[in-house]
Amino acid sequence: MKRIAVMTSGGDAPGMNAAIRAVVRTALHYKIEVYGIRQAYAGLLNGDMNLMTSREVSGILQKGGTILQTARNEEFKTQAGQRKALRRLNENNIEAVVVVGGDGSLRGAMALERIGIPVIGIPASIDNDIYGTSMSIA
Repeated sequence: MKRIAVMTSGGDAPGMNAAIRAVVRTALHYKIEVYGIRQAYAGLLNGDMNLMTSREVSGILQKGGTILQTARNEEFKTQAGQRKALRRLNENNIEAVVVVGGDGSLRGAMALERIGIPVIGIPASIDNDIYGTSMSIA
C-alpha cells in the first residue's frame, strides 16, 4: 500500500486528534502517504482531502475536537453516494481508509468495505453504542 486516507466522523470525541496523529505518523514511518478527508463522508463525496505530513499533525494532541472536522451526510447512505465515494477514492489513488468514529461512522466504513475499499475502524464514541467492542478512544 502506498496511499491511504483518514477521516473522523460523527460527534467529536476526545482522542480523535491523537488517533489522526497516530495514523499519520505510523504510515509515514512505513513510507505510506496519508490524505486527511475533511468533514467525513461529506468531504469524501466532495473530494475534500489533503496530503498530511508530520507538520500537519504536530501540536494537535492538546487541541479539542478534530482537526479534520466532522459532518453528517445522507447522500453517502445511498448506493449512488457510495459509488461516488469509490470514484473519489480511485481518482486520488487511495487504497484504504481509516475511519475514526462511532456507530454510524463505522456503518459507513462497512459500506466502503462492501464496495471493495479496505477499511480500519477506530471506535470513538461518547455514546457507548458500538457493538462488539468494550474499548473506545472516547
